[in-house]
Amino acid sequence: MIDVLYFAWVRERIGLPKERVETSAATVAALVEELRAREERYAAAFADISALRVALDQELAEFDAPLDGVREVAFFPPMTGG
Repeated sequence: MIDVLYFAWVRERIGLPKERVETSAATVAALVEELRAREERYAAAFADISALRVALDQELAEFDAPLDGVREVAFFPPMTGG
């Protein structure tokens, strides 16, 4: 099981701030494909992953990063700052 957290408009589209997910995905990208296949709200949230960032156990990562040993995956839009 892995904790999946959703922030900003990702959370709004999915309708959940977080959930525990049973997955066999080896990478973040494979997890995204599993989530997309669940239902339309996930497909909408993950329609364009270039508009998303991901963190694994609170460390920024790429979508090709392995999930082996990861306890938490967070999806969020890019941050802007000043």
